Amino acid sequence: MRPALSDYEHLASGKVRELYRVDDETLLFVASDRISAYDYILDSQIPDKGRILTAMSVFFFDLVDAPNHLAGPPDDERIPADVLGRALVVQELEMLPVEAVARGYLTGSGLIDYQRTGAVCGIALPTGLVEASKFDQPLFTPATKAELGLHDENIAFDDVIGLIGKERAEQLRDRTLQTYRRGAEHALTKGIILADTKFEFGVDKSGDLCLADEVFTPDSSRYWRAADWKEGVVQQSFDKQFVRNWLTGPDSGWDRAGDTPPPPLPPEVVEATRARYIEAYESISGLKFSSWIGA
Repeated sequence: MRPALSDYEHLASGKVRELYRVDDETLLFVASDRISAYDYILDSQIPDKGRILTAMSVFFFDLVDAPNHLAGPPDDERIPADVLGRALVVQELEMLPVEAVARGYLTGSGLIDYQRTGAVCGIALPTGLVEASKFDQPLFTPATKAELGLHDENIAFDDVIGLIGKERAEQLRDRTLQTYRRGAEHALTKGIILADTKFEFGVDKSGDLCLADEVFTPDSSRYWRAADWKEGVVQQSFDKQFVRNWLTGPDSGWDRAGDTPPPPLPPEVVEATRARYIEAYESISGLKFSSWIGA
């Protein structure tokens, strides 16, 4: 008989996930249907989002074949029935205080940095780059790991060294770029560009660096259709950029510069976001979401 969620001690709430203690060495990592944008948790939820994020992470944890925090299968008997399909049993790690970001293309906050300084996270780039320009080689562009409600800030590699030491910083950079390349290569075989992504890493009791949290989900990654890619224009995406675009567009009526939280998403934006997340999972994994646990 499966345990009840109330049998576990609740440890923390994030923008999307809830964390519970299973035992001295393992945690229960539960993905909700919440969605965040611009450092706000929106009032609206995206049906099935937690399951999609979990399914996609499980697929990629297996694909990249690198040490990760999983401590059981997605149907592990320690997972309560009411969160089956959206929860994972994971190792407890000492998490690094760095968002490990890899970029293959210039967009988002990287583009803003480049337009202001000619560099991204202290990495000088050629002149003349524009929205969606492809880099010759992927970049490691780390960021601070902000508290809930605050904004991650891009930092230079020297700042990472100051936070975790030179040897660990180099290992983090190399693992981040290696993992990004593996995911990007796979996505491209499915006609999808993985423009950028962010990872979280932790250290296990043996001192090994482990990939944690989520991996290559539409929450943590930017996906574009390869056939539609065109330098110099904003790309249509499979990720929550669709929600960000609606919030900053004319239909939302939201003033991002003010202190007012974003408005609820209209039903058509909720449904279109859900459809994009499912399309991303099915296109990249080659699996049907309907076959996932609890879908």
